Amino acid sequence: MIELPIYDSKGKQVDTFKVDEALLGGEIRPALLKQAYVRSHANQRQGSARTRNRANVQGSTRKLFKQKGTGNARRGPVRTNVMKGGGVAFAKTRTGEDFRKDMPRKMRRLANRNALLAKAIDQEIKVIDKIDFKTPKTSEFKTMLDKVGVDRTCLIALDSANVNARRSARNLDNVDTIRWEQLNAFELLNHRYLVIEKANLQAFIDSQHHTGPAADNGAAATAKGGR
Repeated sequence: MIELPIYDSKGKQVDTFKVDEALLGGEIRPALLKQAYVRSHANQRQGSARTRNRANVQGSTRKLFKQKGTGNARRGPVRTNVMKGGGVAFAKTRTGEDFRKDMPRKMRRLANRNALLAKAIDQEIKVIDKIDFKTPKTSEFKTMLDKVGVDRTCLIALDSANVNARRSARNLDNVDTIRWEQLNAFELLNHRYLVIEKANLQAFIDSQHHTGPAADNGAAATAKGGR
């Protein structure tokens, strides 16, 4: 059983949050985490890079000069790939679908839990009793992060209705926000710390063992929702 301290907004420890390793996969699986990370990274690729081949380049198809008798090397039309401004020999035409990778739902959920387990073991989850801001206040949010020991990149998991907290955090360097329902292995591994409310952390752990939209956040890595 892993015990995580629960802090208030002033940085004072008020309780502890107990995490059962068995609910998060029991042990860290590096191969699974890498597979989930690579999948999420690949699915973000737009595949929008394009280059023109000879058929797409504008220009005459006329042979520039006769084949023999000029002393020059043999030369075809101006659109050939060996001339400046000509077409590319192997043009890029791939789409985003060419890069997409799939992963079974159970593996995705296990990877999400396993990434959370890695954070819990390293004490990189900062559990807050309640994140509540009456008005957006970046300085107060920064003070709260300093009080709980956040000194590197940080991911803030919030409720969709917690607009003031999201606005308070969006101007901070190395701090990103996300809805707690969209937590995934990619985002967790991309940040050193996770800051989350006690209730939301418990809800996320519970959701990963049930079916439904909140449990299946495999597509969440394609867009950083709630930032």
